[in-house]
Amino acid sequence: MVNKIKVGIVGGAGYTGGELISLLLNHPNASIEYVLSSSNNGKYIYEVHKDLLGETSLKFTNQFSNDIDVLFICSGHGKSKTFLEQNKVDELVKVIDLSNDFRLTRNSKLATRNFTYGLPELQKESIVKSDSIANPGCFATCIQLGLLPLAKANQLNSEIHISAITGSTGAGQSPSDTSHFSWRNNNISTYKPFEHQHLTEIKQSLKQLQSGFDQEVSFLPYRGNFTRGILASIYLNTNLSLEDAKALYNKYYKHAPFVHLSENPIDLKPVVNTNKCILHLAKHGNKLLITSTIDNLAKGASGQAIQNMNIMFDLEETTGLTLKSNRF
Repeated sequence: MVNKIKVGIVGGAGYTGGELISLLLNHPNASIEYVLSSSNNGKYIYEVHKDLLGETSLKFTNQFSNDIDVLFICSGHGKSKTFLEQNKVDELVKVIDLSNDFRLTRNSKLATRNFTYGLPELQKESIVKSDSIANPGCFATCIQLGLLPLAKANQLNSEIHISAITGSTGAGQSPSDTSHFSWRNNNISTYKPFEHQHLTEIKQSLKQLQSGFDQEVSFLPYRGNFTRGILASIYLNTNLSLEDAKALYNKYYKHAPFVHLSENPIDLKPVVNTNKCILHLAKHGNKLLITSTIDNLAKGASGQAIQNMNIMFDLEETTGLTLKSNRF
């Protein structure tokens, strides 16, 4: 019998933590050893994540242990670095961080750890060799997957315009003015126009593939009145024909099991509760329109984190990620 990957989770009470637990409970090669949550210490996990009643008898704990193979950190932004500084994580324990603390190259080193940006479709080879992963942001994942093939072919030669809408789970589990049901329901709004924090990591990846990339990226994020998922509309000027553009995308994603190019216009529902990204290309005059869709909690967070774990432990990328869950 093959030994299972022993998993520890920090910050398991939020949406990404709950999604991660749900997926790992059904992962054939993983065993959850503990889930840390100081605010829920001693509670059964199903008391917080009620859909897991009957799935696990694990309780939240506040006791960290190094008797694991991989540690997922689902803490809020800025807290992962603090946790690692305050807790001596053994060098043999792999770390997958879901915050934005280590995504940028300038912030990717902490003591003896060097964090690799964990977008498998960008740098799977580096992930294989890494012991520390910075899981990408949800908007950043959706938008980058829409643009990477063009960057690889040095075809990003005009300003890039993006409008993208995300579900309410993207705002986290703690209630706020803009996540309250009575405000969000039957409503839509922009936020952080042209200055969303994911822009920096998007530009970093595009420049990694197209070293001379210096075009402006104009990004308008929207809050949607639905629970989960992201739909991004991206357009730019290009001399590529539609057929040539499709050829670039099909070639780039030939070995990417979760990225699919649709011949028909796409919508959000087919990717919800999956680890897929579905793309659609259309040409309007000299403009190429790329539509990209993902689930913000799966491919945009916990699903991608498990995809990275699979790669790090030499498993098939799709292991434990082919079933649709029913979390929402």
